[in-house]
Amino acid sequence: MEKLNKCGWCLGDDLYEAYHDNEWGSPVKDDATLFEFLVLETFQAGLSWITILRKRENFRKAFDNFDYQKIARYKEKKVLSLMENEGIIRNRLKIRSTVSNATSFIAIQNEFGSFSNYIWGFVDHSPIINNVLHYKEAPANTPLSDKISKDLKKRGFKFVGSTVIYAFMQATGMVNDHEINCFRYHQV
Repeated sequence: MEKLNKCGWCLGDDLYEAYHDNEWGSPVKDDATLFEFLVLETFQAGLSWITILRKRENFRKAFDNFDYQKIARYKEKKVLSLMENEGIIRNRLKIRSTVSNATSFIAIQNEFGSFSNYIWGFVDHSPIINNVLHYKEAPANTPLSDKISKDLKKRGFKFVGSTVIYAFMQATGMVNDHEINCFRYHQV
């Protein structure tokens, strides 16, 4: 069986490689999935992505399968129970921001018809195709991620700095940062 070329950042870990091969960089237009990635990226701030991937199922269970309608209605008792959940990242500020971000997410849906319409509007509803030779050459943020971050913050979002937003853009296929020799580069 022929071995496929893959982005260097995922090599050597089956979970990382499966995520890379099946999800990372694929254009996501579904609001529920966009919210999931937004939550996961905010929790990833300051940590490695593999840490978040390993806890992803725990996050799904803890946060009602990332149902932003439910999350927006979380009360203090639920927030405190999440703080006790050893299966997730127990950062009080990130947990509280997930609740308030769900409310802001719904407000954007109401204004734009969907969060997808809003977020993909920043890239004219089509992925930006980059020409990354080696994953370490990909930027951590860009003027566009700065702009999106600033707009989200203006709309009440928290933990959405430019680096978090650029990682979100990569994960959801708003930008194609697969290495050009990666088998996924032309697939996404």
